[in-house]
Amino acid sequence: EELKKEGLSRELINRLQNLRKDKGLEVTDRINVKLTAASEVVNAANENLSYICTEILADSLVFEDSLTEGETIEIDGKELKALIQKN
Repeated sequence: EELKKEGLSRELINRLQNLRKDKGLEVTDRINVKLTAASEVVNAANENLSYICTEILADSLVFEDSLTEGETIEIDGKELKALIQKN
């Protein structure tokens, strides 16, 4: 269970890093992230929140019930919506 949560967190980091790159953000740019996600992903991310934020240079990572804008990403067969905003 713990390894699965760690794996989901690493996948989330990977997807968010790719979104950063796709948006043309610099490696040093600080960001704010909003996500909609399945409870399994939310639980995994909450347990590793500081690690995730450090890895993606996020000042905040917030889970929302729904987002009207953002990019769709997939983790472990589950669709998420992510909105990245540069600080």
